[in-house]
Amino acid sequence: MILSELLKSKRETKNLLLREVASMIDTDTALISKIEKGDRKPTREQIDKLAIALDIEHSKLLKLWLSEKVYEDVKGEELAIDAIKIALKRIKTEEKN
Repeated sequence: MILSELLKSKRETKNLLLREVASMIDTDTALISKIEKGDRKPTREQIDKLAIALDIEHSKLLKLWLSEKVYEDVKGEELAIDAIKIALKRIKTEEKN
């Protein structure tokens, strides 16, 4: 599942209007609509607030958000998978230190 789908699904499951979610995270209705359509990406701060507002496990939401950032940077690149493997190795190495 992608971030926009999860956010819209949770909002609808909780029977919340776009304006209600917008109010909960201190933004406007248009931005929430764009986020749900995948036209805009939420900020890290908005992710934190959305996790609380929509009762989504924060780590799950943050992982989706981060994965989409990576995907957007490498999609369409011939060597994307190799680059991601190198980045993963680097992350693992830095975590050990």
